[in-house]
Amino acid sequence: MDAIFARLERARQALSRFTMIPFLIRLGIALAGLLAMSVAWPPVLLASQFFLPIALVAVYPAIAPRGRGATLAALVAVAGWLVDTAGYEARVALWRVLALATVLYLGHSLTALAAVLPYDAVVNVDMVGNWLARAFAIVLVSAVLTVGVLGLTADLAGSAFLIATLVGLAGAVGATMLIARLLRRA
Repeated sequence: MDAIFARLERARQALSRFTMIPFLIRLGIALAGLLAMSVAWPPVLLASQFFLPIALVAVYPAIAPRGRGATLAALVAVAGWLVDTAGYEARVALWRVLALATVLYLGHSLTALAAVLPYDAVVNVDMVGNWLARAFAIVLVSAVLTVGVLGLTADLAGSAFLIATLVGLAGAVGATMLIARLLRRA
């Protein structure tokens, strides 16, 4: 019992030392996770008893950004999107895909920042602003390229499109294997 009280006391001390910018970053992580779950999961399930476990998974990366919580939250959001589109036969809408990709990327990026930023750090607002500007630029460029490529798919339908897709997948697998090999050497 003393171990529990000691742990609670350490948590209270840590919360009392939080500074504003790391707290706002973690709040952004929680908001991005909740938005991802609300875009991905069917509204019927969000209004049921499943809301609390889904919300806890969404908020967990904000509490412990150094673990695998961000990956778990992203996988649960993607699973929710699959449940909604395959199980509840919701229409695949471009806005939902772009919104889900945007909030997942922003949550992942903020989690990476929070993982290296101590909760009691004094941080310049410009640093976080530049981080977010870069993240929003990446999201914008990705969205424009996605819409452009989707516009080309109607023109490129057929065997040429299939070959290009397979070459792209092979390139992605090759890049992943190269990165994994380089990480093992390091």
